[in-house]
Amino acid sequence: MRGIILSGGAATRLRPCTKVTSKQLLPIYNRPMIYYPLNTLIKAGIKEILIIVAPERAGDYLNLLGSGKEFGVKFTYEIQDQPAGIAEAFIIGENFIDEDNVTLILGDNIFEDDLSEEIKNFRKGGKVFAKKVPDPERFGVVKFDENGKAQKIVEKPKEWLSDYAVTGLYVYDNKVVKIAKNLKPSGRGELEITDINSIYLEKKELEVAIVNGEWIDAGTFDSLLRAQNLAKKKLQNKLVI
Repeated sequence: MRGIILSGGAATRLRPCTKVTSKQLLPIYNRPMIYYPLNTLIKAGIKEILIIVAPERAGDYLNLLGSGKEFGVKFTYEIQDQPAGIAEAFIIGENFIDEDNVTLILGDNIFEDDLSEEIKNFRKGGKVFAKKVPDPERFGVVKFDENGKAQKIVEKPKEWLSDYAVTGLYVYDNKVVKIAKNLKPSGRGELEITDINSIYLEKKELEVAIVNGEWIDAGTFDSLLRAQNLAKKKLQNKLVI
């Protein structure tokens, strides 16, 4: 299993803080934000991790994280010139992934749950994690049938579909690279991770696990504050880095 952290983007919603640094390098209590997704991958036993960053911030990440030796892992860095969708990470990371399975986590996603075993036990197909949220229209949304099986996944639906959002943690087998390379950009000009999930779902190869603890997509000032409180109260004893 290889790991990827997608940590690009301009984070305009967090200006002026992100005028001088990357969102994922902002502090969450006593650690940089990116330490939390890194913790998720490292606890799952992943030793090879690709960090995808915006070109103007590459030096900041290298200064902070280095080679990964400090954490007992190996980091590789790649540039995402322009934010072109989450699914682009698999194209950028094609050579890094090689013939392995891959876990992708977004650099601003923080999980209370320990998902290590879910990742370690993965073998084939795809696996995503859903969380009940009050504002599902902001995310990819998964609809379940009466048996609790995923029925469809829709990106930011305009009409109510479900209150379960797909979180920013995705586990796939090696087929994901080919799938990503064959995607067409959506109406907003991005390669959508929801399209990848839908393809796996159509093939009956997608598992959707439920996140029970808190999940924070730390892209707004309110969610940053929630993340600070979660980190201070509940996460400090759960971190390995």
